[in-house]
Amino acid sequence: MLTRLISAASALALFGAVGSATAEPLTVRLDFSPWGVHAGMHLAEQNGWFDEAGLDVDVQDGRGSGNTLQLVNSDQVDVGQIQLGLLGSARKQGAEVKSFAGFLRRTDLCVLVDKDSPMSTVADLKGKSVVVFAASPWAPFIDAFLAGGGLTQSDVEILFVDPSALWGTYTAKRVDGLMSTVSSALPVAEANRPSKCITLDQANLYFPSYGLIATEKTINERGEELAKLVAVEQRAWQAIKEDLELGVDAMVAARPDANLNRDVLREQIRLSIEYFNTPATEDSPIGFQAKQDWEDALKGMEQAGIIDSGWKAEDYYTNDFVK
Repeated sequence: MLTRLISAASALALFGAVGSATAEPLTVRLDFSPWGVHAGMHLAEQNGWFDEAGLDVDVQDGRGSGNTLQLVNSDQVDVGQIQLGLLGSARKQGAEVKSFAGFLRRTDLCVLVDKDSPMSTVADLKGKSVVVFAASPWAPFIDAFLAGGGLTQSDVEILFVDPSALWGTYTAKRVDGLMSTVSSALPVAEANRPSKCITLDQANLYFPSYGLIATEKTINERGEELAKLVAVEQRAWQAIKEDLELGVDAMVAARPDANLNRDVLREQIRLSIEYFNTPATEDSPIGFQAKQDWEDALKGMEQAGIIDSGWKAEDYYTNDFVK
């Protein structure tokens, strides 16, 4: 553990802290309104670690992974922190983006249902209603997920709403389920509608979860800054792994008007860290992405018809900036 802290610190020292006054602004767009997976960014910002690394970082809240991906691909923001499973369909449609660091490397998409519900499999959703928002990372996978239970959208009512209406629709019990992620959703649901998860992997779909993306142009032209960003994130997440309260404190301080619940944040952060590793990434640096994980992801996406054959794992990610 100490070795990893030293490694991240050494990487920052290697790049040299030159002061953010001379740095080009780097916009980082998150996937959504504040939740636990953002803790690394906010801790780094609050502690001045971006400045120490010579980075001028603007951390922005988002309106869904899909929306953030579009903004990155259109050069409206430099970096996105999103659900990486969206890269398959995005690149198929011509997007020129790649992941350059992966944090939650284990698949965590799930459908929340009541904790005491008899529902436990995809097939159990037949005749039920489920809420989701259009820019959700779920969007490309809905049909393939339902097919894993022998269902289609004619068997399940899929209700698309604005992100602001998502939780109200579910907690008011106007629907039977909510499409989200394990680490973001379970802690939020606990207070008003205790829930359990029917996970995406029941449909034999697997892919790396949250990480950082940029266009291939940005990766080629701003590699030094991206490498610094990764090193700072490694430093932040290592600190949070040792003390969750650091992440909670940083997020509350960063978004004082958001009325964030400390208990919810703490559990979101804990679950996020629980999803950091797959068997292929054990003992790897934070941010490292395994070729095997991406090959498994592409195999499932191809079988589900989300992507065509011929794509390679290297089309979707690079480890060039992970030390």
